[in-house]
Amino acid sequence: MTAAVLTARRLIAPEGTVEWPRIAIGGDGLIESIEAGGPGGDGTGAEETTLTAAFFDVHVHGAAGHDAMEGSAEGFARIGEFLATKGVAYYLATTVTAPVERTLRALAGIADAIEAAGDRDARGAGGGAGSGARPVGIHLEGPFISHAKRGVHPPGEIQPPSVALFERMQQAARGHIRLMTVAPEVAGALELIEHAARAGVRVSVGHSDATAAQTREAIAAGAASATHTFNAMRRLDHREPGIAGVVLDAEELYAELICDGIHVAPEFVRMWLRAKGDERAVLVTDGISATGMPDGEYMLGEFAVTVREGRCQLASDLAAGVETLAGSVLTMDRAVANVQRFTGASLATAVRLASRNPARMLGLDELGEIAVGRAANFNVYSAEGSLVRTILRGRAM
Repeated sequence: MTAAVLTARRLIAPEGTVEWPRIAIGGDGLIESIEAGGPGGDGTGAEETTLTAAFFDVHVHGAAGHDAMEGSAEGFARIGEFLATKGVAYYLATTVTAPVERTLRALAGIADAIEAAGDRDARGAGGGAGSGARPVGIHLEGPFISHAKRGVHPPGEIQPPSVALFERMQQAARGHIRLMTVAPEVAGALELIEHAARAGVRVSVGHSDATAAQTREAIAAGAASATHTFNAMRRLDHREPGIAGVVLDAEELYAELICDGIHVAPEFVRMWLRAKGDERAVLVTDGISATGMPDGEYMLGEFAVTVREGRCQLASDLAAGVETLAGSVLTMDRAVANVQRFTGASLATAVRLASRNPARMLGLDELGEIAVGRAANFNVYSAEGSLVRTILRGRAM
């Protein structure tokens, strides 16, 4: 039975634009029908708004004072509630390199949150704690990375690529690891990439000093994406393009980018979007627990991060006069706005990079679709192009 009807000036869907849409939403939060209507305001101002797909962040460590590595139900409730206010419907809870036993405990806690959120959706449960953005998997960022390009990951906890250790982690996560960052030049990496790809886990090359040849070997082994392109990667060189050069050049490879104006200069954002296009570019936030919080000190996994004026830096390095970026406080609505501002991309293109593309990269196409039978997840934009409201499973957040 129809519980609500949503109207707007236009609907920007992955498959195209619908003018004057009327969207019927069932009591279970699923879309019952989508019809094109005609002009005619209802006095609510909806005739001036644009509807888009809600976002999918495949690289976020935390928000609202909580870190995914806590693995707590309360933490995930707060993270989900905050992300929903910034337009996010789905996300991958992202880990950071830590002692193996600590990581295994975190993975088990994250799996609990993923399964609890899935149960709520299956029941059609509505408001209350945990009704925000839904974690649908885990991004394992570390420990299978390069010491040379570790960023803030603690060097003593980095592990050589190992199928056996990956399987221990996947068992602790009860099969919920969907994406894993691997440095392809490290011994054992290609075997791990092949194993993970066969198991249906997407592999993202990153935190890597790989040459161009080593990166191409990783793609041949099954790598599907690249982690925060340009950051924690060998620098571009005109004779040895390295990992970044291949990421831009390989048509089949998806590529993340942190579009906050801090991690990547606008010139390189434009280069990235021209190279990857609107089919393979993926916006991510790399947000940490400080996202949505005042400046101060916060935790990312096992280490302290100092946040000042939008910059997240490893506290121990900052005290020594060294700047090491440690994630971000970027939100996905700002990433979408920034990519439009930096590149001139349309709202339709920018939203695609934050919804359809990450879903397709993971093989979860349905989470990026607007269609009958799918969850009624929408972002509502004003005529001026600002995000004004998010609707998840038919309910305004």
